[in-house]
Amino acid sequence: MTDTELLFNPFLPGFTDDPYPHYQRMRELDPIHSHPFGFWLVSRYTDVTTLLRANLSVEYRSLADGPIAEQAAQMSGGGALNISMLDRDPPDHTRLRRLVMKAFTAKSIAALEPKVTALVDEALDRIADGGQVDLIDELAFPLPFAVISEMLGTPPTDHVRLRELSGTLVRSLEVVNDPELIRAIAAADIELTAMVRDIIAWKRDNPADDLLTALIAAEDDGDQLTDEELVAQVLLLYVAGHETTVNLIGNGVVALLHNPDQLALLRQRPDLAANTVEECLRYDSPVQQSRRITTAPYEIGDREIPAGTFVIAALASANRDEAYWGPDANELRIDRENARTHVSFGAGPHHCLGAILARLEGRVAIGRLVDRFPHLALNGDVVWNGRLNLRGAAQLPITV
Repeated sequence: MTDTELLFNPFLPGFTDDPYPHYQRMRELDPIHSHPFGFWLVSRYTDVTTLLRANLSVEYRSLADGPIAEQAAQMSGGGALNISMLDRDPPDHTRLRRLVMKAFTAKSIAALEPKVTALVDEALDRIADGGQVDLIDELAFPLPFAVISEMLGTPPTDHVRLRELSGTLVRSLEVVNDPELIRAIAAADIELTAMVRDIIAWKRDNPADDLLTALIAAEDDGDQLTDEELVAQVLLLYVAGHETTVNLIGNGVVALLHNPDQLALLRQRPDLAANTVEECLRYDSPVQQSRRITTAPYEIGDREIPAGTFVIAALASANRDEAYWGPDANELRIDRENARTHVSFGAGPHHCLGAILARLEGRVAIGRLVDRFPHLALNGDVVWNGRLNLRGAAQLPITV
């Protein structure tokens, strides 16, 4: 079978610029798809939500021998991210999530809103002064970086290098067919791990009322995070908590600018700001996929997936499934009543721990941007980042 004949071929030119027609074709032709590269892909809303809530593995050691297992081993690189809660099954996942949740509460996130608002307003002042800017550079990237750094209480960090490394590392979350990229992912994992170790060492000498100090001290019935686990969770918070929010803000603004009627509605109805974020999360998900690994033969729909199989839950496809969302599934509608039932934060035991924070940042950033600049408009072509999973705008030129 040639590349052009593959039903799911993310390496086709333009796929990552607009993957949604490809997902629609998959839902129509083969919604529970066995790919010749050795993985399966589930694309309908009901099947995706079922898969995410099932008692399946996320650990690569559950994979049967084959190319996917070999690639996973090559990308691990000896860094710490592979022991984060994102990559562990119960009981390890349960224990790690419980410890982190002790320092990551709804109350602590809500207390961040004045800080988030101040950071957004500072960025909007810079945008007003510039007139014509790249929104990713001026708002979407620096805001979540500043927020997670503020939460953790970290010392000044080389954010340019961290951005480069995290941008490389998140490619481990998608299908990769480039040996050079696999080596780069492994190297980024090692370098980021070393950076986080330095940050933690500094914090042990400089404790304060912040998330990192709380994580260092987090305890549950005498159980604490080991040094390796602590590094892994902090790295996860930096990478997952940052990259995804950049995409939420960027993709959300692109969606509104491409749908001026919805942008006008948001200006008329600022009370729709929170639901606008939910609809933007549904319409163009910051995280397009999630993975599960079968530990026994697994029946879903009318198919049986063999044990030890890597299965992709196509979140972005599920979020556009007409069978669930109706005939307007491909349209942005910020007053959509069930928008919050999207699967962009996953579901089940691995539901995104940072969902509350992402919603807060998205609501404040998008809401205040739209309110501040009545003449907000695109000032050139949007350039997408070329990623399959954490897909988002890399360049978003605007004029105000």
